[in-house]
Amino acid sequence: MITRYNGQEYRLWKTRIKTELAAAIILVIVGCFLLIAAIYIPPIGIIHPSVLVAFGEIAVFAGSLFGIDLHYRLEFNKIKAEVGADKIEDK
Repeated sequence: MITRYNGQEYRLWKTRIKTELAAAIILVIVGCFLLIAAIYIPPIGIIHPSVLVAFGEIAVFAGSLFGIDLHYRLEFNKIKAEVGADKIEDK
């Protein structure tokens, strides 16, 4: 896998990946729930359904960005490990 990390750095990296993945999943689930809830909740006057829809869309979008970033970062690290980390610059 990733050879440039020692044991502790690898565990921290793995924890960070798991945390980002959990955040992405939670954001997408909460966003989808709010989008569905906005259809069935009658307008009581406290929270308008358009607010629920807007927040739901933002949460789904943010979760998607987390997931896409995580996916391509992992793919980039695989390529770096195969080609050699000294030939690819990481910004």
